[in-house]
Amino acid sequence: MTHHALTPARLLPWASPEGKPCHLLTDGSGRLSRAADTVESVQLDMAGELLAHLSDMLEDEHMTAVQLRYLLARTSEALTDVCRIAKSRGAHLLVYADVKASHGPDGTPSPDAGSS
Repeated sequence: MTHHALTPARLLPWASPEGKPCHLLTDGSGRLSRAADTVESVQLDMAGELLAHLSDMLEDEHMTAVQLRYLLARTSEALTDVCRIAKSRGAHLLVYADVKASHGPDGTPSPDAGSS
């Protein structure tokens, strides 16, 4: 794998055992990248299912405080996952936009790319 200097490290959809963010230098085609894509997909699906469940639970007039706390804890976890995915994908979009702006329509470097 060749890592381009402008490509940022990918923020992975999981944290280290110490709770710190994990990053990967990648072109997006490796096994770990595909595993991260799968985890992100599962996390987004689970967040969507949780939202549907949340709607149902909030309509239940007999929901207990324990059920509500459990639901809020799971919602917090899902929102954390979704925010991490958004941050990771947003970083890639910014780099893509920067690279596109520094290249001409035919993909060759722009004559004024890199000058200020």
